[in-house]
Amino acid sequence: MRRLHISTSGALLASLLAIAPSPALAFYFPGTAPASYKTGDAVPLYVNRLTPAESLSDPKLRSVFSFDYYHPPFHFCREKDGPKEIRESLGSILFGDRIQTSPFELKMGINETCKFLCEAPYPAKDAEFVNNRIYQGYDLNWLIDGLPAAQSLPDPATGEPFYQPGFALGLVDEAIPRLNNHYDIVVDYHEASPGVFRVVGVLVDPYSLGDSKRQGDDKATCTGGQIPLVLKENEGDTNLVVFTYGVYWRSNPTPFATRWDKYLHVYEPKIHWLSLINSAVIVMFLVAMVSAILIRTLKKDIARYNRLDQFALEDFGEGGDADDTVDDSGWKLVHGDVFRPPKNPLLLSVLLGNGAQLFAMTALTIVFALLGFLSPSNRGALGTVIIIFYTIFGFFGGYTAARTYKFFHGESWKQCFVYTPVALPAIVFGVFFLMNLFVWGRGASGAVPFTTMLVMVIIWFVLSVPLSIAGSWIGFKQAAVEPPVRTNQIPRQIPPVGGYLRPLPSMLLAGLLPFSAIFIELYFIMNSIWHSKVYYMFGFLFLCFGLMIITSAAVTVLTIYFLLCAENYHWQWRAFFTAGASAAYVFASCLVYWVRDISWTSWTSGVVYLGYSALLSALVFILTGTIGFFATWLFTLRIYRSIKVD
Repeated sequence: MRRLHISTSGALLASLLAIAPSPALAFYFPGTAPASYKTGDAVPLYVNRLTPAESLSDPKLRSVFSFDYYHPPFHFCREKDGPKEIRESLGSILFGDRIQTSPFELKMGINETCKFLCEAPYPAKDAEFVNNRIYQGYDLNWLIDGLPAAQSLPDPATGEPFYQPGFALGLVDEAIPRLNNHYDIVVDYHEASPGVFRVVGVLVDPYSLGDSKRQGDDKATCTGGQIPLVLKENEGDTNLVVFTYGVYWRSNPTPFATRWDKYLHVYEPKIHWLSLINSAVIVMFLVAMVSAILIRTLKKDIARYNRLDQFALEDFGEGGDADDTVDDSGWKLVHGDVFRPPKNPLLLSVLLGNGAQLFAMTALTIVFALLGFLSPSNRGALGTVIIIFYTIFGFFGGYTAARTYKFFHGESWKQCFVYTPVALPAIVFGVFFLMNLFVWGRGASGAVPFTTMLVMVIIWFVLSVPLSIAGSWIGFKQAAVEPPVRTNQIPRQIPPVGGYLRPLPSMLLAGLLPFSAIFIELYFIMNSIWHSKVYYMFGFLFLCFGLMIITSAAVTVLTIYFLLCAENYHWQWRAFFTAGASAAYVFASCLVYWVRDISWTSWTSGVVYLGYSALLSALVFILTGTIGFFATWLFTLRIYRSIKVD
């Protein structure tokens, strides 16, 4: 398996993460080198957080909060000297992973049928807490040799079995919650060489056994489960739960290199392909329209304007006034105002700088994931790489903001230098901190520790801000992009427009097309985030991202061309909002997802969901708006360079 290679700046960031304090003692980039075992060797079983998931009886998600495995009300069995934290990457911590040791004893190749784990009393209050988590469909998450303990499920369409990470805390039968207190652990192993074995699969079958009894120090009686275990919530009731487990080893021909294949299941692949085909058709249609404008309409317009210029020079001479003859209807009329600086150029430049930084980070992250550097076996690698790339591309964001601001003839350079690396990250951090307070208030494991947040702030100020300021300084020293035509001193009056060229209708129409290129993948990404599933379909995501870029650029250019033909030269903000309007559909899809697939049992879950949905939509707005602006900027420079204007 591959390791992630990073640049010098990335290495500096990795060093900072490695020495930073955290609940897990340190950060690191986890490797995926195979671990080999011999018969009788101890195979560690690590436990992770409990996550909400849809149940077979109710597919709707009911909570967004995950809980630490050793959260006191669960009373899960601990080691005698207490659980120990397992080192995690920064990305794992940010996404809520809390990996710890466990008292389970697994020895390679040695089966155990019914082994005693511990006894745990459940007071009425804790019983109510656990029963509520069973109603909400929570899953347990274990790790054995880096592989998640899974349950085998059939594909709804094909019936083909696949491994779904996580297994149920309990089962609701006839509206009665039953706690699973026995686990049959089935471990698949592959013999790499004589006497050397490697783990290639983990399945867990949980059972609710209400009549299990302890027999000695490490033995118990595990019956067939005729009497399920139901925690009583009445005051004074004592629920003494006996936890047991069995371990079964079975040989499997799957090699270590492909052991993740059974976990990486593509849900409904036909929908992905239909979405891609639909998006590709839309892109082809838009590109054909834009090409028709550029090749036919604009070519004719430019030729006509240049003929009129030549005619005017012949009739009036070099010093004549040919405005009445040269001017024609359409986009050439506004040539003296089209490059006039927009309102609030500082704000637009800062947004464009941050959008360029987001674009570079997103594009490179998807490429790395597509090439296999961000394998699911490399836990937390995706989140860590996103932070590294965003930090490194602070230089690119600062440079873009400065170059754009100079083109707008801005004068508040110090503010541009400071706002570019500070404004958007501060807003994102503020929303993240506020949502983290809600998570922390519920006692959930998803709450990011203070030390990790401190590390994020240090990375921000020590690396991202200086890189952005350096990029802004270099961009400031570069020569400004010169417009191909002179700007008039007196702004031209803009005639009123109606119909689809009004701001709101044009943005809604244009924003729908880029959203149509990504909405299927957006649904699966949201499903993987909120339902704690593995997302790895980066090939589809790469194609959808490329289609979104082309669609955003083409539809914005088309809209601005019609706007210029209507003699409206305020295109800068209009281009940004036109492409960015797809974010409104992203937020609307989050609301639809809430209605269709989620049924919150607490208002705090709804607040956290809406907060992160709004944050995601805002970032999509800045990203797509930046794509639309720069596509339109290049378009306007190109067409006005092609005409002869005195």
